[in-house]
Amino acid sequence: MIGFILKFILTAVLVYGLSMVLPGVALGGVGSAAILVIVLGILNAIVKPILQILGFPITVLTLGLFLLVINVIIVKLADFLMSSFDVHGFFNALLFSLALSVVNAVVDLVMD
Repeated sequence: MIGFILKFILTAVLVYGLSMVLPGVALGGVGSAAILVIVLGILNAIVKPILQILGFPITVLTLGLFLLVINVIIVKLADFLMSSFDVHGFFNALLFSLALSVVNAVVDLVMD
């Protein structure tokens, strides 16, 4: 349980850091980053599998590259749902989702 909480806090702080470094991404603060981590977790658990099933033929045709578009859709949905999180444009959402994937992988390596 403590590992989960520590992982959550570390991810929120790193997401806030990403918002400070990446252009076109604005976040209200560390509290907003914590809410963003929760919102992204819920969207990844509920919406992403539906989009993956619906987009499976396109994913096969593009050899998996369409999964990047699905990640961008998830980030833009979080942008739509949160007033304190703002991502300008497709490319910035793509950069944010890629950087977030790297951050999550690093946090998983450190915490496990």
